[in-house]
Amino acid sequence: MMFRTVSARSAVIALALLVAGCAGQNTRELIASNIVQAPANSIAGRHEIFVATTRAKATDPKEAYSGDRSATVSFARVDMTVPVIHKTGEIERRKRGQRADPAKYFTADSISTFDSTAAFSKSLRADIAQRGGRALVFVHGYNTAFDSAVYRVTQIAHDASYSGTPVLFSWASGAKVSDYVYDNNSATAARDALEETLRLVAKSGATRIDIIAHSMGNWVTMEALRQLAITGDGDLGGKLGDVVLASPDIDVDVFKSQMHRYGKPKKPFYLFLSGDDRALEISSLIAGNKPRLGGYKDAADIASLGVVVIDLSKVSSGDRLNHTKFADNPVLVKLLGERLATDSKLGTGETDTSSRVGNLAGGITQTIASAAEIVITTPFEVLNVVVGGGQ
Repeated sequence: MMFRTVSARSAVIALALLVAGCAGQNTRELIASNIVQAPANSIAGRHEIFVATTRAKATDPKEAYSGDRSATVSFARVDMTVPVIHKTGEIERRKRGQRADPAKYFTADSISTFDSTAAFSKSLRADIAQRGGRALVFVHGYNTAFDSAVYRVTQIAHDASYSGTPVLFSWASGAKVSDYVYDNNSATAARDALEETLRLVAKSGATRIDIIAHSMGNWVTMEALRQLAITGDGDLGGKLGDVVLASPDIDVDVFKSQMHRYGKPKKPFYLFLSGDDRALEISSLIAGNKPRLGGYKDAADIASLGVVVIDLSKVSSGDRLNHTKFADNPVLVKLLGERLATDSKLGTGETDTSSRVGNLAGGITQTIASAAEIVITTPFEVLNVVVGGGQ
């Protein structure tokens, strides 16, 4: 018993050392006191991010929402800008003490809150209608402050050239390495709220809803989808589009049980995994050396559940933990969320899936500079794709 305790503590310490560098620059200030006036030609894009969150409001209005839990869901909209100097896959953000300069950094122009679900739905409906009926729900992972979650969904929407409405579902992460158990419990507590948020997006006029979940966000996402399936509405009345599971921090056996209860999807889910994901290696240690889905070796085992498994183990990452490859190469998100579905009719057959995966492989080839092999395992076949090296 003592050995187990020491091992768990060592794992947490190791995780702290690994992640501390990534979290150290975060200011947690989404709204700056003063924003530098930037010329229009220095702004590459403007994005309205709709937010549903189980976080409590922060005492500091610049932070907007804290890591504490709320018993009710809050709704907001954040108006974001992305600078022209932005590099695909990166998030340019100011450090503490630096001025908010939209010409240099991701910047929140403003945040608007809604006093009721109806008011939020009305605003969301108008935006979805303006953008062709599509919505993308992003669910962040462990150790993520509210501002970091907003920046990430903005980066994904911008780099993917996503034309629909971005919706951030932000659960109450403590945004500290030591809060792993707290975060896991917060994600679990948020599953009902995510289920209702997905229903709300569907009721607000969306004709197609794509979901991207990262890390521990996959846990709350799979639980919400499982609950939808139990009620007989697993595909949101036919509106569920692509479900992208990026680096899932879920026990493999738990995921299998979730999928068995959900049932084989009408259209396969997409799983991005990587055998060199160092964050998930530590998570596995904390969990008693049980494999995490995002680093699982047996792709065929998972594909049999109705999942397209995309192994990015040999693809380089801008993240030294290799835990955010899906966003470091964000065109993958665009291909899954938009390009792989050329119209509103979502195919479900073997031919459709093979064609979509073929398009994915071709798209990846254009976005990775150095040669690498990606192994794509579908419910029907295994593709070994050598990509990149041609730029």
